[in-house]
Amino acid sequence: MIENFFDVRHENKDSLARTGVIHLPHGDVQTPVFMPVGTKGTVKAVSKDSLEEMGFEIILANTYHMYLRPGAPLVQEAGGLHGFMKWNRNVLTDSGGFQVFSLSKLRKIENDGVTFRSDIDGSKHFFTPENVVQTQVLLNSDIQMQLDVCTGWGVERKEAERALRITTDWTHRAIAEWKKQRENGYKGILFPIVQGNFFDDLRKESAEFVSSLDTPGLAIGGLSVGEPADVFEEKLRYTVQYITRSKPRYVMGIGTPEYILEAINDGIDMFDCVQPTRIARHGLYFTHHGMLSIKQKRFEHDFAGIDSLCQCKVCQTYSRAYLRHIFREQEILSSMLASYHNLYFLNSLVKDAREAIEHDRFPAFREEFLKQFHSNEV
Repeated sequence: MIENFFDVRHENKDSLARTGVIHLPHGDVQTPVFMPVGTKGTVKAVSKDSLEEMGFEIILANTYHMYLRPGAPLVQEAGGLHGFMKWNRNVLTDSGGFQVFSLSKLRKIENDGVTFRSDIDGSKHFFTPENVVQTQVLLNSDIQMQLDVCTGWGVERKEAERALRITTDWTHRAIAEWKKQRENGYKGILFPIVQGNFFDDLRKESAEFVSSLDTPGLAIGGLSVGEPADVFEEKLRYTVQYITRSKPRYVMGIGTPEYILEAINDGIDMFDCVQPTRIARHGLYFTHHGMLSIKQKRFEHDFAGIDSLCQCKVCQTYSRAYLRHIFREQEILSSMLASYHNLYFLNSLVKDAREAIEHDRFPAFREEFLKQFHSNEV
């Protein structure tokens, strides 16, 4: 395993929350960290310069989508994702397992791998744990994820057991291939993924297995797949108790203040979601006093900024009236400004959470923030 990959800096005395730093090929990453999602090699409506300006140290791209178009060999020719995107900081790539899961009508999972049809042109493809690692090497991912089998909320135990069995086998195969690639000069690292659906014994089995592996970090999967919020919280807390605290822990697919603060409280170090930019395209803004829908007529003559407590350039420059106008006119700038603000907002939230942890006041910070956020005084 890579030595000195992760350092814990401070553990909050009244919760599991902690700060740390992950040492990666393209620089250090401060944790806890929210990672913007650039599925197809770009964070929608946000330039890489804006991401740098906001202070992001790591973003995501997706193996499934980059594999289909433009193709991993082309990305490698451009110098990997960093050269292709001109992003000189870190990149984490999802294995594509969730995309295969979400396209269930187009795929068939077997022990060897998964056969699926492209959602672009219907062409047939085959993913294995090995070739997914190889694809992510071509992308030059700083952190890559193993291929896993994701199951949704409400599936039968038999399906969950089969998915976990296959995922466990694929974990061994992915790690073996990753170590081979490391010997050949690849510097990125791999995270295995906890599965088990919502069955406690399966989640415990998977968490203990993944924790025992010779990898620098790990991910908690099988959550945020359609379950109620209270179930997410319960199963996350349950799972965390069986996971080593010596490695960085990543929960995939969470991007609201409530979920982020719950994850931090449970000792999670990394999280990502497409939601901040997705809701931005629908005119929804995060604010310290709740969600704001810019399409509302009450903002027609409102010349205040979106959020008086936010220091981003959108809030400091543009009025609600103007932002409502460009949203109604379907101007591209609307998506750009709303996406910038939402990402800035979450990045600032996580920075403030890190500071609260360092001063042993995270539980109070969380309570105060959520009380204000749920006031809906926008």
